[in-house]
Amino acid sequence: MAEVIHPAEIIDTIEVGELLPRVMKMKKDGYRLSQACAAYIDEKFQLSYSFADDTTYQFTTLRLVVDTDTEIPSITEVVPPAVFYENEMKEIFGVKIKMISVDYDDRLYRIKVKTPLGPNTEEGGRNDG
Repeated sequence: MAEVIHPAEIIDTIEVGELLPRVMKMKKDGYRLSQACAAYIDEKFQLSYSFADDTTYQFTTLRLVVDTDTEIPSITEVVPPAVFYENEMKEIFGVKIKMISVDYDDRLYRIKVKTPLGPNTEEGGRNDG
């Protein structure tokens, strides 16, 4: 039976320009993407990319805190399964992610309100289409 390890939580806040090099290093070091998510807090986006090491049970989260007009490079060329996370960030929150390998062009979900959890209305989303 494998020893259960209780690692510390690592959240590393990085700049946009560090995202792709850090993701490439995580992949090279044997980590796998376990989740990615967005939040709209204090008029900024918080984007979190969590990676897991399946041998040590260590999770490391790379976090970006960016203005709503900041363009984020897609990580899908390095980590293809990120395609669904990034399409969700784009469609639900309005994050500007460029060069997603498969861009669903805001049709991943069947929602009536554009970017319902993003900025631009009192309700938190844009209701323009």
